[in-house]
Amino acid sequence: MSLPPFLLEILVCPQCHAPLAESAGDEDRELRCTAESCGLVYPVRDGIPVLLVDEARRPS
Repeated sequence: MSLPPFLLEILVCPQCHAPLAESAGDEDRELRCTAESCGLVYPVRDGIPVLLVDEARRPS
């Protein structure tokens, strides 16, 4: 299930305030920060973005 486009337009990275892009992970959807200097990846659990820096991971 994809996030609604209007939601992706307003969501930003809590760390650096760059836009987020949706990407499909191995099991769940994720939101990836588009800033090269940040690049945090936030989980989407049950269709709800978890935009907590402590829950984010660095891309591998």
